[in-house]
Amino acid sequence: MSYYISPRFLDKLAIHITKNYLELPNLSVPLILGIHGRKGEGKSFQCELVFERMGIEAVRMSAGELESPDAGDPGRLIRLRYREAAELVKVRGKMFVLIINDLDAGVGRLDRGTQYTVNNQLVNGTLMNIADSPTDVQLPGSYDSNPIQRIPIIVTGNDFSTLYAPLIRDGRMEKFYWEPNREDRIGIVGGIFTEDGLSPTDIEQLVDTFSHQAIDFFSALRSRLYDEQIREFIHQIGIEKISSRVVNSAEGPPQFPKPDFSLSRLLEFGELMRGEQERVQTMRLAKEYNTVLGETTQEPVNSTPRTPITAESSQATVREKSVAKSANSFKGVNDERSSNQQVLEVPLDLNTQRQIREFLAQGYRLSIEHASERRVRNNAWQTGITFHGNEASQVIIALVECMAEHEGEYIRLIGIDPKAKRRVLEKIIQRPN
Repeated sequence: MSYYISPRFLDKLAIHITKNYLELPNLSVPLILGIHGRKGEGKSFQCELVFERMGIEAVRMSAGELESPDAGDPGRLIRLRYREAAELVKVRGKMFVLIINDLDAGVGRLDRGTQYTVNNQLVNGTLMNIADSPTDVQLPGSYDSNPIQRIPIIVTGNDFSTLYAPLIRDGRMEKFYWEPNREDRIGIVGGIFTEDGLSPTDIEQLVDTFSHQAIDFFSALRSRLYDEQIREFIHQIGIEKISSRVVNSAEGPPQFPKPDFSLSRLLEFGELMRGEQERVQTMRLAKEYNTVLGETTQEPVNSTPRTPITAESSQATVREKSVAKSANSFKGVNDERSSNQQVLEVPLDLNTQRQIREFLAQGYRLSIEHASERRVRNNAWQTGITFHGNEASQVIIALVECMAEHEGEYIRLIGIDPKAKRRVLEKIIQRPN
């Protein structure tokens, strides 16, 4: 099978790797090349194709190797692999690279629930030290004064903004955002179906029909077309005998006829796969199963102490701010109800008001968080008020006040179980515009 290599991708990697092996006078060359972009766009696979095309070899690491129960092991492993690559250059007489796949999944701070360990710090420190002194990389407990071969490092990931900022500065890491354009996508998809008889026009129509899908969608689509042959094979052999026929049989591996790779068939299966993707996004059964507790998360409660709010301070705050003018118009629809059962005439839907009362009645604590669109993308919400009382009207009025004060921002209501010290609700109640 002839796979397509993007000229942009090939050019970027070839220059970076070659430049790190040349001795250029008075020139500081970044040791690390960071390739980032959307999931499933073939970053790692394109790297492998480039290595094969250039006739170089790679020493590989993954994000799963960047954590260990023993502090210091991942950092030592990086140094060991780097020195191994440097030794192989001398032994085999060809270029080597060290590639670390999905670096952000191993040491990135994806959200506030991500645990930041000593090994995360040591991995960052190790990579920075190697980038600063690429020919003087020592193993812990020993020292070798002889310089070693400089080895370019390639790292892949989805979001490098989650990484330690000093690691990705320009002097240490050169960044390359990989987003295949239409020409690249047509070339890559054409390489995937090169043996299946699709015409260039069919490839273009397939790519344009699923233009928002990642590259791995088309590989999965090709695999999906073999399902019918495999299903028929299982029925012929019998479900009880399929294990011995495939794994321990003297007949040899089974042979399958080529499926129907017509464009109409590919579009049909592609729509089925796209429908499954949309169903995952729209079903969200976790919400249905947790209708009482809301969106349950395992995120621990922030231990930073917050000033509790009392009924008197809440009323004073409402009077002091401009939104207090409208607070005088907050009237209950039934004055005979207690304050916890009263429905307030405020710009807050009745379902949210009911949910607030239910949570307070169950002994949960409520708090408010707000964030701009940029902060929401980085999951960097700002903490507002935390309520320690059980007055629903107090929470509702303060919530409306916050909505008015932070108009144009996201606002969410947080429910906290004080006994388990975990969040049991994260509900967005205001969105920009």
